[in-house]
Amino acid sequence: MTFLLQLFFFLFLPFVLVLLIFHPQFGGRLKKKHRLAYARSKHWNGKQFENLVETSMDMKLKDMPGLIKAQFTGRKLREPQKPIPIIPFDEKKWNSEPEKPKFVWYGHSVGLLRIGDKNLLIDPMLGDDTSPIAPMKTKRFSENSLAVIDQLPHIDAVLYTHDHYDHIDLKSVKKLIPKVDNWFVGLGIGRHLERWKIPTTKITEFDWWQDLDFEGVKITYTPSRHFTGRGPFDRQQTLWGGWVFKTENLNVYWSGDGGYGAHFEEIGERLGPFDHAFMENGQYNELWRQIHLHPEESVQAAIDANAKVATPVHWAGFALALHPWREPIERFTKEAMVKNLLVSTPRIGEIVIFGNQPSTNWWESLK
Repeated sequence: MTFLLQLFFFLFLPFVLVLLIFHPQFGGRLKKKHRLAYARSKHWNGKQFENLVETSMDMKLKDMPGLIKAQFTGRKLREPQKPIPIIPFDEKKWNSEPEKPKFVWYGHSVGLLRIGDKNLLIDPMLGDDTSPIAPMKTKRFSENSLAVIDQLPHIDAVLYTHDHYDHIDLKSVKKLIPKVDNWFVGLGIGRHLERWKIPTTKITEFDWWQDLDFEGVKITYTPSRHFTGRGPFDRQQTLWGGWVFKTENLNVYWSGDGGYGAHFEEIGERLGPFDHAFMENGQYNELWRQIHLHPEESVQAAIDANAKVATPVHWAGFALALHPWREPIERFTKEAMVKNLLVSTPRIGEIVIFGNQPSTNWWESLK
């Protein structure tokens, strides 16, 4: 038996390593030219990018048995019993009243924004699975979500907050390529896009606080408290963050993923106040509190950033944590009421004009 096990690992392990290194899902590999480019950032320590404050992402070994057991219990509460519907894209409504900026939330962290006559698409992970390499799927709560891309208008720019699988998926990228003029990303994410056949000339990488005047829309990449990586050997070798979009008449903040910290107040002081903020709110757990906001922290972060209205995102897409699927929005809206923060809670796929705050509790009709 020992000989057979040794033979198995001798034959199988190299195959696994080759898969991990060369599978296209993992994106581009870090090379010397990338290290030299990242060295210009004060957030790169020579091996990886660093958070503004000390941040732990490693769970203790003693926590693993309980976490694994919990993954296989209470699943009925973590997912809706029926798929969450996506309202079909209404191109006529989207193009009407072009002077009025608008947005659509497509569940989890996908947002389509019409700002300054530009169509901006944030974290367009519209695939049906956030575990494309794993033996078991992590299925989306909505069906046929990839078909949304076929309905979308021409996109002036896609913007990625970071490179995790629930924010960038290869299927969506391939469908989007013919529709997209520009790709704006955090430092390092460009090498993934290049491997997926997107021309370098269409990719712009951003460091924290770096901005760009995109034909009347000032776009700024902002810090968050998180981490990155698509494979077992590339943790924190791309940057993570959020986005700010500012015109003469509108100022919008998209927080990106990340735990609570003083950076929210700094973003508000440097770039706020904000007419609207899209705040990460979901997939939290006490074991990884430093890298994901709990709902009450998400509300406070929006207040720290000086936002007038907040829309919670990063929920209603996937069961990536142990909480019931409706818990994030229930806790967020309850805390926002206590803290007097205006909340906009559109249905998935609903077109919303900035300044109009739909606040129906649509999730209550879904079990």
